[in-house]
Amino acid sequence: MSNNVYGIDLGTNNFKVYSKATGKTMLEKNTIAVVNKNQIYSYGNSAYAMYEKAPENILVKFPVVEGVIADYNLLQKMIFDFLEHRIKARIKNAEFIIAVPTDITPVEKRAFYEIFYKSKAKPKKVLLCEKPIADAVGLDIDVNEPTGVMIVDMGADTTETSVISLGGLVLSDLLHFGGNRLDESIISYIRKEYNLVIGQKTAKSLKETIGSALPGREDRMVVVGRDVLSGLPIEMEISSEAIYEAMKSNLESICTSIKMILEKTPPELAKDIIHSGIYITGGGSKLQGLGQLFEQITGIKVIPSEFPEESAVRGLVKIVSESKYKTLPFSIK
Repeated sequence: MSNNVYGIDLGTNNFKVYSKATGKTMLEKNTIAVVNKNQIYSYGNSAYAMYEKAPENILVKFPVVEGVIADYNLLQKMIFDFLEHRIKARIKNAEFIIAVPTDITPVEKRAFYEIFYKSKAKPKKVLLCEKPIADAVGLDIDVNEPTGVMIVDMGADTTETSVISLGGLVLSDLLHFGGNRLDESIISYIRKEYNLVIGQKTAKSLKETIGSALPGREDRMVVVGRDVLSGLPIEMEISSEAIYEAMKSNLESICTSIKMILEKTPPELAKDIIHSGIYITGGGSKLQGLGQLFEQITGIKVIPSEFPEESAVRGLVKIVSESKYKTLPFSIK
């Protein structure tokens, strides 16, 4: 396989690109600012900086929603502009390997394939790989072994719980919510309890700074929002306990999904999972105490990823580089 290979994970909040030639992984916000309906004004981190701050004539969009492509043309323009101009990629005759969620329709999978295959790059080869398998390889798990492995990938819009053995998916459950739903629950809880309107970015910051998946954290943070009663901007101190209460029911839904998959897991694979533990990855898994929460409800040790946002793209790197994984990716004809 040549060096002109790119591993790409088109996440909801961030997209990640690995270049085999340079050995580097780039992470950029999966956000596009649009003017005149379809003209790209800005994209990536600079477009995300405009989110919730842009005037009416600039529309800030997320081209991937709930793990699937929501705006094909804009996403294709952004990805190839990023490859050509930001990382100076040689896209002609390149090979692309793309991570795709499991529980999406064949039509949605084809969109991931065609965004590269039907592009001006005229790629030599486009391969797809199931995201949980790419995650597992990125977590240094030998997926070809006849051993059961459980992975929970908590992204921005989706949470995928999978059991893998012998290079394939035995069970998988895709919940259509993740970190963004937690942010929304924080916004509505603070509005209801404190009569304070805050934005998505403030909610995300509260979750990341003082949030916890378990009760008992005692941190506080000052935020600025709009008072519902007076309509004026005010400062207010919010406690960790409030953030926990806001997220509690959504976290319970994720716990239920994990327990459901464990109940369906064949006994021999369940035995492997008890020995090897449950691996958690994805940007949402960085929430403090999440691993301990899963340990409490399952009684199984939880292993967090060292690079949660990059595990899938790191797996793609190994899949294209090591011959023992050559059977894992597939193509769509």
